[in-house]
Amino acid sequence: MTAATPSPLFPRAPDSTDAVLEGLDPEQREVATTLRGPVCVLAGAGTGKTRAITHRIAYGVRAGILQPSSVLAVTFTNRAAGEMRGRLRQLGAQGVQARTFHSAALRQLQYFWPKAIGGALPRLVDRKFPLVADAAASCGLRLDRGELRDATAEIEWCKVTQTVPADYALAVVKAGRDAPRDPAELAQLYAAYENLKRERGVIDFEDVLLLTVAVLQDRRDIADQVRAQYQHFVVDEYQDVSPLQQRLLELWLGDRDDLCVVGDASQTIYSFTGATPDHLLDFRTRHPGATVVKLVRDYRSTPQVVHLANGLLAQASGRAADHRLELISQRAPGPEPVYSEYADEPEEAEGAARRIGDLLAAGVPAAEIAVLFRTNAQSETYEQALADAGIPYQLRGAERFFDRPEVRKATASLRAAARFGGNDTALDDAVDLPSQVRAVLSGEGWTSAPPAGSGAVRERWESLAALVHLARDFTAARPDATLADLVAELDERMNAQHAPTVQGVTLASLHSAKGLEWDVVFLVGVAEGMMPITYARTDEQIEEERRLLYVGVTRARERLHVSWALARSPGGRPSRRPSRFLAGLRPGSGGAAGRSAGRTGGVDRPDGSGGVERGTHRTAAGRAGAPGAVARRQRTPARCRICGRTLTDGGELKLLRCDDCPSDMDEGLYERLRSWREVQAKRTGQPAFCVFTDKTLVAIAETAPEEPGDLARIPGVGQRKLNRYGTDVLAICAGQDLSEEEGEG
Repeated sequence: MTAATPSPLFPRAPDSTDAVLEGLDPEQREVATTLRGPVCVLAGAGTGKTRAITHRIAYGVRAGILQPSSVLAVTFTNRAAGEMRGRLRQLGAQGVQARTFHSAALRQLQYFWPKAIGGALPRLVDRKFPLVADAAASCGLRLDRGELRDATAEIEWCKVTQTVPADYALAVVKAGRDAPRDPAELAQLYAAYENLKRERGVIDFEDVLLLTVAVLQDRRDIADQVRAQYQHFVVDEYQDVSPLQQRLLELWLGDRDDLCVVGDASQTIYSFTGATPDHLLDFRTRHPGATVVKLVRDYRSTPQVVHLANGLLAQASGRAADHRLELISQRAPGPEPVYSEYADEPEEAEGAARRIGDLLAAGVPAAEIAVLFRTNAQSETYEQALADAGIPYQLRGAERFFDRPEVRKATASLRAAARFGGNDTALDDAVDLPSQVRAVLSGEGWTSAPPAGSGAVRERWESLAALVHLARDFTAARPDATLADLVAELDERMNAQHAPTVQGVTLASLHSAKGLEWDVVFLVGVAEGMMPITYARTDEQIEEERRLLYVGVTRARERLHVSWALARSPGGRPSRRPSRFLAGLRPGSGGAAGRSAGRTGGVDRPDGSGGVERGTHRTAAGRAGAPGAVARRQRTPARCRICGRTLTDGGELKLLRCDDCPSDMDEGLYERLRSWREVQAKRTGQPAFCVFTDKTLVAIAETAPEEPGDLARIPGVGQRKLNRYGTDVLAICAGQDLSEEEGEG
């Protein structure tokens, strides 16, 4: 099912070029304004990477530096590409191509095939499975469904790593890969599969990339034509790039370097498909003049969730761990993660369903809750538990929202009503746009109350209900909108795959949850044998399992529930134990469960801080070394001014000390600052924390700055607030009473 798209209701495009940059933090702004030359963005989970790169593209387009048709933004899923197109549309940057690698390559291949090869492009098969089964039969191999699935995955790995059948056995040894069966048999099957495709005149998805690479390598004239079209590239989720995708990217670029890549080595979880973080980690080696920007301010998760996420990576090893990013939560504190142990898996599922029922009763929307598991096979137990509890749910992995038959049919009905609505008696009693939509969709099966139970009927209703909610939100943003306006909005969203929210608790595997987020996340089955999975044996495989759990943890905004079962079935032997990854992090598990284990792991990591390493290329906002340009240095870790410990928590960074270190605050000064802040908030009609947060006031009261420079160095002040409030704050710190002046004003 389609996940919620967390964005404001139908925002209008920024009214100026500079307005595109509003609301970006310093590092995000650096990404947005560094428009030339190679740029590498190391972006931790929840740090606003999509926001940074879409604002980057929009800023370049709005400033006239980038032509929309010359920009190609590539990512790895249709959902991510659709979200990027939707955000660019909201920012007023229409015309930019945002596609997956396969989609971009297929478009080029279809266009150039008649010129490069002649005739029509061979038919693209949607599924390899039947072809692999036929190839196996031709080789005399009897494979069950699971073995066919494994063989298909192995063929895909071969193709994205550009391994031919004759080299497969050696490649498996070199990669340290566990072949699902005898390498010689798989090599034979792979060769038979390729021959069968040629005989039937079809190609698969990997062929799209391989053939595009071949055309660009062999036909310089076509490569030049592509490079003339696309002159600026942005690659999201760069840690997941395969060798084949990297080769295609290099051919697109040619000898140019206008490339921005974004990724996080700690979220590399697709190595089984050929993905490798080496391209991301070696970017500075390949592009010595690159600007490297680190995003570590986590806007998604509470400090408690971030604490656990940092703790997981603090215990990691390997190359990706050496380049990990230490997240710093920017959110207010929330509840601690909840850890639960159950006797068996059905009891664990029932426990999750009970807690979810309590959350729904407390007003948490179903769409803001997710249950994440390691394997798809675990889904059935949770589907049953939620169905028994009468809780609606949606499965990740179903077709996209606008591809669903009921949505296509409903959209067609709305389009017809918009065209002929004046003659439609069903709309006679509809007084506004939402009631018109409800009237039309009633004929498609929508009712004001959801149907009982779950299954296909409930899923169809949820799809139609999403359109009803969309109409309501659209009217709230545009009170004068007509049914025709809504249909136009739906058409634009369909083209961008910018789907509305579908209500229901999300059930998803950890792999399919990548890139999504919810207020509440249940991580289930976090036991040895499942996390890490049984067949993860090498150090590299174990570390990828740790990263997979890290991805799961960082999906949660506010609440996180972690659970495991001691046995698989009721009455089974309770032989399981909690995942080793939780050792030292969950209560009662021993080890370094304290503050340092969750933040630095007892090791000072200079690469855990955010900041900018500027290359030799120039930015859109100014030239390096030019007047007004500010040279940025790589930040060093902030340390507590009392005990010297490295600080990562957002609140502690404001105080420049640990929460539990003694305060030397001037209480009288703090109260005067609070009184002054209250007056300022009333005067401007904004919440008090928008003037200064409590933490910032405490930091000011503890340091009692005397000069503007001293005040500016306090986290949470910044140049804008220094200009606006600096004179008052310094006067209060100097002992001046502003109450009479405030009263007179």
